[in-house]
Amino acid sequence: MILPLVYSRHTVKFLFIILASFTFYAFWDFRFIFLFIVIGLVDYSIGLAIQRYPEKGKAWLAISISNTLIWLILFRYSSFFASNIDVLLRPFHLNFHLQYSVPEFMLTIPVGLSFYAFMSMSYVVETYRGRIEATRNPLQYLAYLSFFPHLMCGPIIRPKNLLSQLGEKRTSTESQRWDALILISHGYFKKMVLADNFAPIVNKALANPQLNSHGIYWWMIMILFAAQIYCDFSGYSDIARGLFKAMGYDIPLNFNHPYTSSSLREFWQRWHISLSTWFRDYVYIPLGGSRLSPFKTYRNLWVTFLLSGFWHGAAWHFVIWGGLHALYLSVERWTQWPLRLEKLPLGKIVCLVLTLFQVIVAWVFFRAVDFSQGLRILNTMFTDFSWSGGISKFTLFLLLVLILREAFIYVSSQRKLELAFSYWKPVQELTLALLLTIVVYWRGPGNVFIYFQF
Repeated sequence: MILPLVYSRHTVKFLFIILASFTFYAFWDFRFIFLFIVIGLVDYSIGLAIQRYPEKGKAWLAISISNTLIWLILFRYSSFFASNIDVLLRPFHLNFHLQYSVPEFMLTIPVGLSFYAFMSMSYVVETYRGRIEATRNPLQYLAYLSFFPHLMCGPIIRPKNLLSQLGEKRTSTESQRWDALILISHGYFKKMVLADNFAPIVNKALANPQLNSHGIYWWMIMILFAAQIYCDFSGYSDIARGLFKAMGYDIPLNFNHPYTSSSLREFWQRWHISLSTWFRDYVYIPLGGSRLSPFKTYRNLWVTFLLSGFWHGAAWHFVIWGGLHALYLSVERWTQWPLRLEKLPLGKIVCLVLTLFQVIVAWVFFRAVDFSQGLRILNTMFTDFSWSGGISKFTLFLLLVLILREAFIYVSSQRKLELAFSYWKPVQELTLALLLTIVVYWRGPGNVFIYFQF
């Protein structure tokens, strides 16, 4: 390894960030800090090697990607591959019971592994492409990789964005700290009031082995899950952005009101932007993107989304979820139905509803315990249209609050409305005080962030 200990005026800052972030991570499980350090130092060293020996860049890149993928496979997919190999060998009367031979410690998925692994991979790829210069300070690199606001659930921040900011003297202004407080408060509202109140109802429904036979009930459950996962993850992203902003750093937006999208293509430009652009830049485009023949373009699309589904979880129902979105996008690309419908009266609204319908149907497989449960839920949703209740008025009220919030944002963006009074400081202060009061008194039962499992 190449580890030049380069001192700079920011070294103390880097050390503080690393130690604070590792302490934060250790509250979950200190054992997996070693994995973080291994992945980080290997890719840091390879970045320097690529820059020093560019003629061997491809070899160094292959080593880096292989190293990261090996760790991902060991901790996230070893049990999945072992169990599926057992199934494939069973018809040949070969019973190796590989699933039960996976070491117990490998059955625990290190929190944030996929996020910091992808950040580390993007650093090496960008260095190989010559888009960034490899940092010579290992502490700066580890600080970039471990900075605690994004360590657990992302966003996946590109090195060009955060590494350069870490190399500068950053101090937050009063305006930034105020914006940070607003972001963090909205994040807590989304997570603790909305997502955490939706979660118990969704969890109870999916945990019941005797699935409710009323179709409208399941439509409501999946709408609640769509709201839950959006509020849960975008809430975390808001908190992370707010924490960065409070310290003087700016990171890109990760969610841009995806449920107001008028097409699946637009949805993926608004949903989990840091991950969707990662797969676009490092999987879809290197495969050829849309520059090749129609067949290869669709192939690239399917490969990208199947991998995205597999990234979300080592189970076939996640792969099906990715496959459904690949199917949606293929049909959309082939028929251009959003462009055709938008020309009709109320066409924009019809496109929005159809897009949301497709997303909710795909969420069934994402949230289901397994593939067969997902099929049973879908069968009920499309064959029975009765209603059995089971959802409290308070939950429906919170869902209405979210719908009205997103609808207001959608209408405002369409009509380019700017409400000047909302930027008046006393109005902001009153709104913030009300929001924090609601967070305290209307918060739901505590739930871990959904994306901790990824």
